[in-house]
Amino acid sequence: MSVPVAPGRLPFLGHSLPMLRKRFAFTRNLRGQGDLVEVRLGPMRAYFVASPKLTHQVLVTDAPKFHKGRMYDKFRAFVGNGLAVSSGSFHLRQRRMMQPAFHRDRIAGYAKIMSRAALDLLDDWRPGEVRQLEADMQGLAVTIVGESLFSTEIGKKAIAEARRSVFVIIKNGILRALSPGFVEKLPIPANREFDEAIARMRAIVHEVIASRRDDDTDHGDLLTMLLAARDPETGEPMTDEQVFDEVVTLLTAGIETTALALAWIFHEIAANPEVEQRVMAEIDDVLAGRPVTIDDVPRLTYIGQVAHEVLRKYPLWLVMRRTAEEVELGGAVLAPGTEVILSPYTMHHDPEHFPDPERFDPDRWTPERAALLPKGAYVPFGGGVHQCIGNHFALTEIAIVVATVCSRYRLVPDRPVRTTFTNAAYPNDLMMKVVPR
Repeated sequence: MSVPVAPGRLPFLGHSLPMLRKRFAFTRNLRGQGDLVEVRLGPMRAYFVASPKLTHQVLVTDAPKFHKGRMYDKFRAFVGNGLAVSSGSFHLRQRRMMQPAFHRDRIAGYAKIMSRAALDLLDDWRPGEVRQLEADMQGLAVTIVGESLFSTEIGKKAIAEARRSVFVIIKNGILRALSPGFVEKLPIPANREFDEAIARMRAIVHEVIASRRDDDTDHGDLLTMLLAARDPETGEPMTDEQVFDEVVTLLTAGIETTALALAWIFHEIAANPEVEQRVMAEIDDVLAGRPVTIDDVPRLTYIGQVAHEVLRKYPLWLVMRRTAEEVELGGAVLAPGTEVILSPYTMHHDPEHFPDPERFDPDRWTPERAALLPKGAYVPFGGGVHQCIGNHFALTEIAIVVATVCSRYRLVPDRPVRTTFTNAAYPNDLMMKVVPR
């Protein structure tokens, strides 16, 4: 089968430059080219998946036939072989070892951290002041993930370092992943800042691991679970390097998505008065003036719909897979080692499944309407064996933070928000006034 080639290919660079320049617009326009479209990342041929059916095939039904792709190879060099970047039997082993850390009883403990951290943030706010909300949500997400990981005194140093370095790692990492190899060797400030941030994170996280390795106390944190985890087949624990890889993975993967979702949620609530009214009414009905707990989360159904709509509208741009064996995909036969590009953003903005996709509509996520979506149309946490292990943690965090903030305050835009793009849409200067309810 002949696969159409994306327009705009440049000599030597292929589609890399147009992709990095236009980003979301470039991949959105590929949807009209076919279900599978050839793109070139420099001289390398890759295939862009543009339909829910093929997305589901890659992520779920044929998942064992794929490994993590080129983008993850680049990330592996500086964040290690953690759950988000590993593949095959090693990935399955690590996932089995880590799964108990995300069971419901553990998330109930983390929920207390989420609630306390949100209340601490609100104690810093003053009625009438204007807050840079994306910075507040980034700091809050670092605190929540950091305290869930590290509950001891020395862990505070790691949390402080994460607050300083993790967004440098995230934002510059995607540029390295999609750029030719020589770019990361150039003596430019972005590369220097990135390398220094990685070195600092490595040093402090290894220091925390070393301090806890001989401590048999269950501190109720994720690090306790990682250090106590045993391979179900061999009984062996993770090495310090494996623990480090998983800690850095949880810090990077567990902070960006949630911080962005929270910032965009408050933007969308303020921009849509009917949504705001329904959110406030639900909070008043469920909480009746008391702090939110883990038991309230299932009852905050409309906030759950708001969260899903934000994750639909503002998802990751690209993820990649590589064929581990010959695969038939959309009528084309892909040889082993072929790179495949998936785009949650493109799936989530397909007007066939999400009419008027730029409109913010939480009612898309009523049980009746959500049940009509085809598999692969909505993939905010990936799918199959590589689905994000922290998805319930993230959704719990979002519900608790939104309910806590909106029980006390309305957030009113101070100016129009600007958007910048990396592998996600970032609100830039999301300035909002704090108005007591």
